[in-house]
Amino acid sequence: MVVLAALAAALAPAMAAMPLVLVVGDSLSAEYGLKRGSGWVALMEQRMVQEKVAARVVNASISGDTTSGGRSRLPALLRQHRPTHVVIELGGNDALRGLPLEMTEANLSAMAGAAREAGAKVLLVGVQVPPNYGREYGERFASMYDKVADRNKTALVPFILKGVADGPDATGLFQADRIHPNEQAQPLLMANVWPALKKLLATQ
Repeated sequence: MVVLAALAAALAPAMAAMPLVLVVGDSLSAEYGLKRGSGWVALMEQRMVQEKVAARVVNASISGDTTSGGRSRLPALLRQHRPTHVVIELGGNDALRGLPLEMTEANLSAMAGAAREAGAKVLLVGVQVPPNYGREYGERFASMYDKVADRNKTALVPFILKGVADGPDATGLFQADRIHPNEQAQPLLMANVWPALKKLLATQ
């Protein structure tokens, strides 16, 4: 035990100096319906090890969370973890609940601004709504992420479910509820996010 304590103390400065990625998302990032360690965030951590990218990841995602919930939780998370990078993946539950787009946009902008003010680089990860919401609403919802990213000068992944929800085998990539991607889809989600995050980490 003494040896382990000494080792931990010796490694502490190096760990503290490593970039820390804070992921604030909803069920898409919280491994809803999946076995622990199989979600895209966990796969991204594994990719970091494989590519020898030195960084730590804190997944603060909560299933069912909205942008209002994320906005209220973020200040404490920033104080607690002092991240160098923040990944924001929220908005889908706002749409499912019929919340005003203006409110969702304002919440995302506030989160991006707060993270940047805390010294973190920000990656905004967008979602899109199903076609049954109507073409006009769908286009407005998708463009909302572009506007938030432009306004706050953040990096952007336009659609985390690209190649999943719009792929040739969409039905085979979702759980029985047809809302949440299954384990087979997680590598695709990770592949959509990782290049943008890796680029941000390289500029640290």
